[in-house]
Amino acid sequence: MRIIKAATLQSYCRKHRYSDAQKAVQAWIYEVKYSDWNNAAELKLKYKNASIISSKRVVFNIKGNEYRLIVDIEYKLRIVFVVWFGTHKEYDKIDAEEVKYES
Repeated sequence: MRIIKAATLQSYCRKHRYSDAQKAVQAWIYEVKYSDWNNAAELKLKYKNASIISSKRVVFNIKGNEYRLIVDIEYKLRIVFVVWFGTHKEYDKIDAEEVKYES
């Protein structure tokens, strides 16, 4: 899978001092980069704790659920778009279905 905004995700961790999440984010990037999902069901085989929000939108638990990562996935194109990343507490304040891409 190709990840759009992986570098932005990593810099976001540094900028917001989520240094404790950096290794977990790097591991997630590596795993996803070498994954090949055709649909959400295949994704769930690897990430049982991922929440499927819609046919495209998925929420991943990062670092034991301390952080949340929202992505949109175009399975046919093999592209994962990073939409939002933050702490679990910050996640509780947003609507995962409606949140837009961060720039």
